Amino acid sequence: MFNRKCRRSFLLIACALVPMLLLAIAALLSKADDLKTAGAANPAPKPLYRDPVHDGAADPSLIWNRAEQKWMMFYTNRRADLSSSDPKDVAWVHGTQIGIAESKDRGTTWTYADIAKIPYGKPDYTYWAPDLVWDRGLYHMFVVVVPGTFHDWNAPRDIIHLTSKDLAVWKFESKLPLSSNRTIDPYILKLDDGSWRLWYKDEDDHSYIHYVNSPDLYQWTVGGVAINDRPSEGPIVFRWKGSIWMIVDAWCGLGVYKSSDALHWTTQKENLLAGAGDRPTDRSEGHHADVAISNGRAFLYYFVQQEGPDMIPNKPESANRSVLQVVELTEQDGQLKADRNRPTFVSLDPAGDRYR
Repeated sequence: MFNRKCRRSFLLIACALVPMLLLAIAALLSKADDLKTAGAANPAPKPLYRDPVHDGAADPSLIWNRAEQKWMMFYTNRRADLSSSDPKDVAWVHGTQIGIAESKDRGTTWTYADIAKIPYGKPDYTYWAPDLVWDRGLYHMFVVVVPGTFHDWNAPRDIIHLTSKDLAVWKFESKLPLSSNRTIDPYILKLDDGSWRLWYKDEDDHSYIHYVNSPDLYQWTVGGVAINDRPSEGPIVFRWKGSIWMIVDAWCGLGVYKSSDALHWTTQKENLLAGAGDRPTDRSEGHHADVAISNGRAFLYYFVQQEGPDMIPNKPESANRSVLQVVELTEQDGQLKADRNRPTFVSLDPAGDRYR
């Protein structure tokens, strides 16, 4: 009788405890998933990155260094520390090199590394807006070249193709045959059939976004106009959440387009990062960006001019300074969102065999 009562009591206690234990285990698993999703002990700083040479980092492009197992970021290194008595003088955005920063903590913090050694042009040439991909053992860089250092916006611009085995030593391959000699801001997407598409801005055609196609990144044929509902620049194109997205710098935040075939685009009504953020160094609209996707999460790296409240007092030229920031994208009802005022916990896994 006593053993029977003990067994009955034990079963009653066990029946009461098991649900509580299961709830505790579920809570622990949920917490572990949250930590895995966050992937970083600390949020990304603001600013994410500031160029120590000229304080003019812009137009970022991220790439995974497979040999050294770290993320690298190539960017336009504008000479924001160059002053001029003429407010129309734009020499500070010419004569620029391509800066390189690196991250050893999965994209959360970045440090200056070097400038890209581009074997093309003369010492006074200008380099803008790199885009990098990896394919079959080689890194490919597409970058804008302006033949000199100019004080206005009237110079020709071309896009060239370079390759490298290590992201350090580059070989010039070609100048791309595009729709005019005033083309900037290349961006590459690998299509479903294994071919490639490159989008760019044609300043001679109302600053519309054009594209070209290639079977192998070396031979290019004209595609046509991709976006002509407004002038813009800095197109980036990526797959995420079952769609193909294009984000452009619309000079009033980042315009968004959506497609199922990378040819026909639907415009999103609201721009991303329009207006000002709340936090210092992020209080102006977002500009020319890149997207890094990891484990289903999309991180938007963009640049911000240090104007308005982030200017240095009594130094008007300080508005030329720019910094890089990062925000996680979300998708709601088929629309992209980006809340720059929330902390961003970045977690970029190694790219593996992905071309980005």
